[in-house]
Amino acid sequence: MAVPPTAHGSMSRRLLPLALIFIAVGIGTSFAGPFLALFLSDGVHAGPVRTTIFLLVAPLSGVVVSWLVGRLSDRRPMRRKLLLSAALAGMAGAVLTAFIRDYWVLLAVTVTLTSLAGALFPQSFAYARQVLQQGDPRRAAMGISTLRMLFSVAWVAGPPLAALLIAARGFAYTYGLVAIMYGLAAVIVYRWLPEVAAPAGPAEHETDDVPEAPRSTIFLLVAGFVVVQTAMTLGVQAMPLFVSIDLGGSVSGAGLVLGLCAALEIPLLLGFGALGTRLPLRSLILVGVVFGIAYQAVAVTAGSVWVLAAAQILNAAFIAAVGGLSITYMQDLMPGHHGRATTMITNTFPIGQVLAAPAFGLAQQFDYRLAYGVNLALCVLGFLLILAARRTRRIVPDVRPEAMLTGSA
Repeated sequence: MAVPPTAHGSMSRRLLPLALIFIAVGIGTSFAGPFLALFLSDGVHAGPVRTTIFLLVAPLSGVVVSWLVGRLSDRRPMRRKLLLSAALAGMAGAVLTAFIRDYWVLLAVTVTLTSLAGALFPQSFAYARQVLQQGDPRRAAMGISTLRMLFSVAWVAGPPLAALLIAARGFAYTYGLVAIMYGLAAVIVYRWLPEVAAPAGPAEHETDDVPEAPRSTIFLLVAGFVVVQTAMTLGVQAMPLFVSIDLGGSVSGAGLVLGLCAALEIPLLLGFGALGTRLPLRSLILVGVVFGIAYQAVAVTAGSVWVLAAAQILNAAFIAAVGGLSITYMQDLMPGHHGRATTMITNTFPIGQVLAAPAFGLAQQFDYRLAYGVNLALCVLGFLLILAARRTRRIVPDVRPEAMLTGSA
């Protein structure tokens, strides 16, 4: 039975464990994600075809599993159990990956355990939204952005440390540390996170005081965020080669540029979160996409690494606004379905990974600057899609007796 939230201490005491979970998951994913292709090539000795298949199947299976978990989480008060299951699945999947080197067995582990572990990220946001909703709902954007910021903090230090660990000890130790991080998240969920009350059903929100987004709005927004995430992913994938080949820099220089962007995201996530308590989220997201358009335009015309580095303030604002506010905005549009809403947004990232793959191949064939030209077009398209998605209000007839009497008069 769900325990009333008032019985579990203050809001800060409930958000602190969530903050620790985001740090642990951020470290775990930053250790594994950037080096998956390297692991498949050097650790598993998979060829180009098998590596491509793996890199396509992994995110797609994660999308499917996260979607199913999101639907389930909105129907019953079991989000804590789902968080615990996802954390334990991540720990088990990382332990198996640390020792197994058979391609097909690893693929099976990825589409089951690792895919289930991917639900930990969106469900943590959904849990956080329910906690924030029970306090001051107007602070939801700030709370979500703060948690997202902690995830970014973990990604600032994670990849460089993982690279050192891989070079010194190999992939077994790296995935062992990933398992420890998921295990820590499982302990935190089990020990400090109470179950939250059942999500309010749609019927409770369908009043003339609560805007309800039609399916067309949701579809346009998801399409817009997928397009924007594709541009973000393609930009990261192309950065090392663009810097080292087209701009005459080095791979380490590209790493510094990416690290600079991640570091700049941290204060900007907090800044946009604070603005989200005062200004419409949709307007702030559109401003963020405009920053993205400006960044891609600078990248396309950049003649040196220093120009690209200076433009990271635009890129960081782009990522902070879209990545930090899109979750809260979608949750606002789908009251009573925070699990599904959060999953929709977080799934735009793996879908963007899939869509970025052919664009990256095209840049490999011609010129890596082309990747940022494609990104410029994608950001413009994303801006237009999000601009076209307008939040509407469902009109509910007033059937109160006094209203009926007034109408008959």
